[in-house]
Amino acid sequence: MDRRAYLATVAAGVAAGLAGCGSGGAATTRDYDVGTRDSAFVPRRYAAAVGETVRWKNTDVRSHTVTAYQARLPAGAAYFASGGFTTERAARDGFYQHLEGALAHGDTFEHRFDVAGAYPYFCVPHERSGMVGTVVVEP
Repeated sequence: MDRRAYLATVAAGVAAGLAGCGSGGAATTRDYDVGTRDSAFVPRRYAAAVGETVRWKNTDVRSHTVTAYQARLPAGAAYFASGGFTTERAARDGFYQHLEGALAHGDTFEHRFDVAGAYPYFCVPHERSGMVGTVVVEP
C-alpha cells in the first residue's frame, strides 16, 4: 500500500471512530438527573419544575437509598423513598431490618414533584457521612 492510500485509510478510521462524539450526540445523554458517587448525591442540589419527574440512578458500586426527610417536606407534598415507603420511619426500619429500599449499582428511582418548595432527602446508610441532597421545585 502506498503512503497516500495508507493515510486515507487511517483518516477514514479516525473519522468513523469519532462519529457521534460531538456535543449533542447520544454519547453525552444521561438517563438520570441525580447520580451517586462515594457518599454523595451528584448534583447535591437539583432544580425541577412543578410536575417534573426526577430520576435518581445509583452510579456507585455501593448500595444507596433515596429517602425524604418527612418533617421537612412542603405542606401538601407527597412523601417519597426508594422502596415505596410511605413514611421516613418505615424507610429507615425497612433498610436496617431487611435492606429494603436499597438501590444497587445501576438501579433507578423516580418521583414526580407536584408541589413547589424544597425537598431535602438522604441515603439511610450514609446519612452520617453527609450523603444528603435537595430537590428545589419551582412553579
